[in-house]
Amino acid sequence: MSLNHAVGDGTAFWHLFNTWSEISRRLSDDAAISSPLPVHRRWFLDGCRVPIPLPFAKVEDIASYGHSSSVQPQDCFLHFSAESVKKLKAKANAEASGTGTATISSLQALLAHLWVAVCRARRLAPDQSTTYVLLLDPGAACTAYRWATRATPWHAPRRRPRLASWARNLTFACTSAPPPALVVTGNSPRFDVYGNDFGWGQPVAVRRSSANKMDGTATVFQGRGGGGSMALQVCLAPEVLARRVTDDEFMSAVTA
Repeated sequence: MSLNHAVGDGTAFWHLFNTWSEISRRLSDDAAISSPLPVHRRWFLDGCRVPIPLPFAKVEDIASYGHSSSVQPQDCFLHFSAESVKKLKAKANAEASGTGTATISSLQALLAHLWVAVCRARRLAPDQSTTYVLLLDPGAACTAYRWATRATPWHAPRRRPRLASWARNLTFACTSAPPPALVVTGNSPRFDVYGNDFGWGQPVAVRRSSANKMDGTATVFQGRGGGGSMALQVCLAPEVLARRVTDDEFMSAVTA
């Protein structure tokens, strides 16, 4: 089962997947479902043309995304127990104490721990600029926006004109090559990836697909044990990954 992010976000996907598994376990068709059924109603701004016509008459008109590289990146899967995540959070907040920085979350502390380790493994020059991109679906974006502004929700009315303008004048954010020293993280540790059971038992592992893997990508998951534990699937150039997994400072927080 797969889902295009143009159709729904991660929250919608795992809600659908876990509800589907619960339906599969029912002993009768009229048995109750513990969670609300997925919503299949599409939503568009009032007056928006549906479907929205895309300005692509042929395949060649579609802007390319991605880049080619002779180096095939490799990935590894890393577990961080709830206790390990707590220690990283405490350390990060202790280091930021007195700087006026807002409280650093568990996820922020873990991703910062990864970012610093990747920079070390890449052996960047001290003055080398780096870029960290956090890919967010609407549900996670609302939370991140509130972290940053302590203000209005993501779907505030003042954002609707921008959505309406996009539908009239389509634009697409594409890139032919990533910026140097890039790290990109997607997904969320809040997604219940282990909550599905189709009658065969709960999942024993979770992995991202092979799509869009490039040097510097990291996918964050809920930890197998729950309770605040997390996991990262990290994709790096082979020599960078080799140095990263032998980095004692980074690996001291890894529990499996």
